[in-house]
Amino acid sequence: MVKVIVTVRLKPGVLDPQGQAVMKGLNALGYEAVADVRFGKQIELRLNLADEEQRNGHGRLKQSIDAMCRDLLANPVIEEYTFEIVKEEA
Repeated sequence: MVKVIVTVRLKPGVLDPQGQAVMKGLNALGYEAVADVRFGKQIELRLNLADEEQRNGHGRLKQSIDAMCRDLLANPVIEEYTFEIVKEEA
């Protein structure tokens, strides 16, 4: 079993109204040092892979996760993403 953590954020320059609202709220509560807030999302995937696939297919695994991100998990027009592969015991 392999766990993958995908982080999706708006690209720099893309308006983040949720982040702006939270920043204004924090400033109003006295946290004047907060200059910017950007929201994103974190997605956890658990993948069932054969042991051999886990050992030998790291490059293919990265390609597959990248395709998942582009095809569904992120909007490549306005969002950027990163992912981390975390190996787990069965």
